[in-house]
Amino acid sequence: MMKEIKQSFRQMMDGAVAKSMRDKGVDYRLNWGATLPRLRAKADELGPNYDLAIALFKENVRECKILATMMMPPNEVLPEVIDIWMEQITTQEVAEQAAFNLFQYLPYAPEKAYTWMASEKPLYQLCGFHILSRLFMNKQEPNERGINEFIDQAIVALQGDSLMVRKAAMSAVQRFAELGLVYERIAKSALKRANLEFL
Repeated sequence: MMKEIKQSFRQMMDGAVAKSMRDKGVDYRLNWGATLPRLRAKADELGPNYDLAIALFKENVRECKILATMMMPPNEVLPEVIDIWMEQITTQEVAEQAAFNLFQYLPYAPEKAYTWMASEKPLYQLCGFHILSRLFMNKQEPNERGINEFIDQAIVALQGDSLMVRKAAMSAVQRFAELGLVYERIAKSALKRANLEFL
């Protein structure tokens, strides 16, 4: 099965995409440059599959890792496995794909998001903010402690050095503000106190 999947990547090969990633310093052992819609079509064709997702993610191949995040059933995967995957994510693209395709749907997504948001590691922070953006978009309102923690971490991130984390944090703050007037006021006043612009 794995061999067939890898052969299918060859048919999806897009040299321009692969070259553009290499030029940006994104280094996978193997990168076919397959576009995300084609990987999504492949994931839909194969269907959810825990064992296959585990096997795919072990490969240091861009397409394998992204496909794994699309195929892993969120209700079957344990937090410990997600922690191992997170440790093995080394690029912004795979981090974002994991957050959008899988992490936001985990039954324990909020816990992971709050833990990762407070991490020292930029890719963890990135995933944390992306998960919360999605949860807020789906109208999941945080409790008081969650609000305080989110605002504190977002302010720290917005004043940090990592551009990708700053963007993810601002996006999460915007989604938070869209939860309603009270949330918007909280977000705006917190940013104002930190001398930050609300975009």
